[in-house]
Amino acid sequence: MEKKYVLALDQGTTSSRAILFDKAGNIIAKAQKEYEQHYPQAGWVEHDPMEILYSQMNALELVLSAVDGKISLDEIACMGITNQRETTILWDRKTGRPVYNAIVWQCRRTAQLCEELESQGYADLVKAKTGLVIDAYFSGTKIKWILENVPAARELAGQGRLLFGTVETWLIWNFTGGKSHVTDYSNASRTMLFDVDHLCWDKELCELLGVPMDILPKPVPSGAFHGEVAPGMIGLHEIAGMPITGAIGDQPAALFGQCCFAAGQAKNTYGTGCFLLMNTGAQRVKSEHNLLTGVAWGLGGEVEYSIEGSAFNAGSVIQWLRDELKLVESAARCDELAASVPDANGVYLVPAFTGLGAPYWDMYARGAIVGLTRGVGRAHIARAVIECIPYQLCDLIEAMEADSGIRFQELRVDGGASVSNIMMQIQADFSQARVNRPKVVESTALGCAYLAGLTAGLWKDKDELEQNRQVDRVFRPELPREQRDQLYAGWKRAVERSRGWDVRL
Repeated sequence: MEKKYVLALDQGTTSSRAILFDKAGNIIAKAQKEYEQHYPQAGWVEHDPMEILYSQMNALELVLSAVDGKISLDEIACMGITNQRETTILWDRKTGRPVYNAIVWQCRRTAQLCEELESQGYADLVKAKTGLVIDAYFSGTKIKWILENVPAARELAGQGRLLFGTVETWLIWNFTGGKSHVTDYSNASRTMLFDVDHLCWDKELCELLGVPMDILPKPVPSGAFHGEVAPGMIGLHEIAGMPITGAIGDQPAALFGQCCFAAGQAKNTYGTGCFLLMNTGAQRVKSEHNLLTGVAWGLGGEVEYSIEGSAFNAGSVIQWLRDELKLVESAARCDELAASVPDANGVYLVPAFTGLGAPYWDMYARGAIVGLTRGVGRAHIARAVIECIPYQLCDLIEAMEADSGIRFQELRVDGGASVSNIMMQIQADFSQARVNRPKVVESTALGCAYLAGLTAGLWKDKDELEQNRQVDRVFRPELPREQRDQLYAGWKRAVERSRGWDVRL
């Protein structure tokens, strides 16, 4: 039977999703399951790995149920997996049970350890080998924390029973019935243990952090055969034997889904965080402005690199306004309020809830609202929330232009918040570049599907994928440059007021 479809599993920070795409890149069915966020202490963020697994399986089961009787499952060529990166899981290979909750990429618990590593002079070594800065963001120090603070972890490691994985590794291991313990190059690049030039785990860095190398998964290309769905998976028995042919971190997946295949093309994803990536081709660009470099993907025997800037809080700021402050009932209401006023009335919100990412890398920065007067109302706060996301991206664009020597003319956008017309117009105004939004904004899942489908032969080449991309709307700058510069200077001052908070005091 002709293969016409591909399944994409998109395991994100706040929810697990499953989407079925056809060859034209259209969504045939999708499902989403949210799961609980755990905050044991200030700055700590955890997930239950079993809840991650079950929510992802449940989302997939819902998609299969939605298409039951409409298409034959034999028409589905393969499955791909994309995931929240850096989030760290350690488990017992014998029982399959985690030894501790997943420590999420946002978690700041290892900030002091990172400071110690920097003070000991390891920053240049880490950057040279991994393309990363030393930060609690990445997996390496999270592994070390679990090994040192969870008694069962070190004991199981000594018995050869402990396994480490980022989320795609955890899902693949479970979906294949424990047969495949692998990680793709893009996820391995975010561990602070991976040599991105030689595509292997680095012994010196593993020894530095006390990480036994035998717990690490095998690094493999993003587009490759990673195993197949094992028989007996509850609710998924009908797709037993389906090949898993793609695995890639969420941000490079979105870069691939936006068809940024040429060096110099860039995309931004507005998800829980804000992630700007530029394809740099076969060469790794070594950042001089506090950005990160790493493998974007490995496919067809070739490896392509990217340069990246990350802001830790973007869509999560709107969630905070809705769920914690209860100033709005929905993201759409936040847009309505923001659009009801011409500006934020001098208010800036710096969403450093879990520190500041690139280009500041301040682990102790905390959120701040500055510029408050009695004339400020709910609509101005909503406007400041909407504006803080494009402002953070401007910081990243400024650094990326300096590193690459390329002036941004266009930015391709995706992710949940990219549906906000007011935010995208503000983004065009603040960045002074075109903002190009595709009709299918599920670029992360689509990129994962494309990668898996190319590997399985559903599509023949990248040119065929580019023909699928359809533009929904292009936003062009309308704000005068002088006014933009004045507003941006205010943002910079606000950022400085959020920095230097030490929660240990």
